[in-house]
Order: sequence, then C-alpha cells, then structure tokens
Amino acid sequence: MAFGFFKSLIQRFAGRPVDWEELEEMLIRSDMGVPMSMRILKHLQENPEKMTAEKVVEVAREEILKVMPRDTAMLRPLPDRPKVILVVGVNGTGKTTSTAKLAYLLKKKGHSVLLAAADTFRAAAIEQLEVWAGRIGVELIKGAYNADPGGVCHDAYRAAVARNAEFLICDTAGRLHNKFNLMQELTKVRRAIGKTDSTAPHETLLVVDATTGTNALVQAREFKEATGLTGLIVTKLDGSGKGGVAVAIQSELGIPTRFTGTGEKLEDFSFFESRAFVEQML
Repeated sequence: MAFGFFKSLIQRFAGRPVDWEELEEMLIRSDMGVPMSMRILKHLQENPEKMTAEKVVEVAREEILKVMPRDTAMLRPLPDRPKVILVVGVNGTGKTTSTAKLAYLLKKKGHSVLLAAADTFRAAAIEQLEVWAGRIGVELIKGAYNADPGGVCHDAYRAAVARNAEFLICDTAGRLHNKFNLMQELTKVRRAIGKTDSTAPHETLLVVDATTGTNALVQAREFKEATGLTGLIVTKLDGSGKGGVAVAIQSELGIPTRFTGTGEKLEDFSFFESRAFVEQML
C-alpha cells in the first residue's frame, strides 16, 4: 500500500458506485493481506446501499485501527541490568542503519546505549556500524571478521554491565529467511546471550523493507518461528513503501510494528503511532 492508497481509492470511485470486485482487488494488492481485506469488505457490505468512496476509506481506517496496536510500547530500561535488543532481518532491509537509528532515538530519550557489531560476515558491516556509532556518540563492541557472533554479543553484554549501560543493541548478520542453517545460527546467538542473562534478549526486532510487499509477511513468519519476535521495524516508508504489509503482519501473525523508518537521516526514525500511520501513510 504505497503512500496515498486511500486517496487513490477515492479517486478511482469518485462519482460512481463502488465496484466490489474492483475494490477487493485493490485491497488485496495493497499488501494488507487477504484476511484483512476480507474483513474490511465484509464490514462494508453490511450496508452496501450507502456506500461511497469516502465511506470505504472511513470503514477501512476504522478496521485497521482495531487491529493495529494503539501505541508503541515504550522501551524502558531494566532496573538492575542492561536491556538487550536483538535486531534481525534479511539483507538489504536497512537493518544496520535501523540499529544505529534506534540507538540514536534511545540516546535522545536520555538513555545510555551500547552497540554490538554481531554482523561479522558482511563486507564492511563492522565499519559501517562503527561510523554510525561515532556519529551518534555511543560505544561499539566488535570482533574480527568471521568471529562468532554469539561471542561478540556475550562480550558486549559484559561490557554493558561494566559500563552500566541501560541498553545493548546487537546488530546481527542479514540472512535469507529460507536458509535453515543461517536461521539456526540466530538461535545460537540467542543462546549465547542467554548465558549472561537467562531472560535475554528482551526484545527481538525484525527489520522489514516496506517496498517488498507481501514477501515481508513471509519473512516475518519464518523469523518468528526461528527466533521469536517482539516487534517490527518497518523501513523505506518514504514514498514507495507499502505500509499495508505492517497491517498484514499484525493481523495474521500478531507481531506489532514498534518503529518506522521514513528516510536516510538519523531523525527519520520514530516510535510507531497507529493513528498517524493510518491517516498519513495509508
């Protein structure tokens, strides 16, 4: 669902009756998923004689708001130890950049943050995060290339404890969701973190690229099964991003969107707000 989907819907049916088959096709192509699309259609067809394009948009927004979380649960530090956030996703979603932006957002909120470069395989991944860490003004714990990512996270946790850091954010290597051995490696990373704190990681956030549409739903399903997820970071919502996939993932998998990325700058990253998302982005 690219920006302005509802506007395009109004334009499509302006001055003429709503065509139900056409509307169904538009909703499904919006990436909200078949179940959500059918839910909206069912509600609309309860009063078909009063249906206008504006009414379609009104009902669609109301139904989406019922499904989406009202507000993002704020990330609050733990009283006696670092809160560990594991950031996962496939290559090319903006995972490392989102990791840095999340650190920047938390630092702006007055929290102390430590970063862990647990992507030890992608060329220049460590350097990329190191540059971001320098710009933000937070410390980065890193290892050598091809080092054990679980070991990096373990060392980073010990450093976070020693420095009384409130948050430890671990950037993991991008991996295809359909590669079993790579997904299993994430399980090993989680176990390594768990050796330092049996309740960690406390958050596991999946970064999805909104422009990939329904493929992001497939990714979310596989990552949820492999690692467990507490939320999404939806990126590339600046012009061509299909925000509808966030609705589909919430509706079908129960994984809430926690943060959204709308540009390249550090400031182009924010806590998710459902009403603003529906009114401005959809």
